Amino acid sequence: MPEGPEIETDKLHEAIHEEMEREGSGFLRKIALTTAVLAAFAAIAALKAGSTVNEALVLKTESTRLQAQASDQWTYYQAKGLKAAIQEAKKATWEAAGKVPPPELAKQAERYAEEQTEIKKTAEEKEKERDEKSAEADHLLHQHHRFASTVALFQVSIALGALAALTRNKPVWWASMIVGLSGIPLFVLAFLG
Repeated sequence: MPEGPEIETDKLHEAIHEEMEREGSGFLRKIALTTAVLAAFAAIAALKAGSTVNEALVLKTESTRLQAQASDQWTYYQAKGLKAAIQEAKKATWEAAGKVPPPELAKQAERYAEEQTEIKKTAEEKEKERDEKSAEADHLLHQHHRFASTVALFQVSIALGALAALTRNKPVWWASMIVGLSGIPLFVLAFLG
């Protein structure tokens, strides 16, 4: 069985190549190349934008948890203060009656005051940790906004590149390049923090 008609593919390939050159395929290749590079930058920036916002949300959640723990500690601190005040009131009642208050009242009031000192220290540590987490989250959100802005610039540039390819319009391609190149410094700044 014959393999099929033999067609001289060299001449056909050459004819196709010449026709593509006439149609502006060199220009289309340039557009395709620059668009592919910008799409790669956009993909990286989009991944980093998503990553930084996720990290920021985790840190904000952790900050909220720490705030709740600090609030619990301050409530506990106030409860100990009330208990100490009750012991002092009992002591004052004994003294107002002209009697010697039992020594455990003073000891309990002193114990509650010492416990308050420890509770206050714990609450302040939780608040400090909360502030650190919140500040780190704010920094990441700022970084996220830079990456998101970069993605937007790259997407506009890619859209202009597609328009330039469809219309074979060099000024539109140059506009695409300018917008894309303006996104690169912002992309680098986002990485630097």
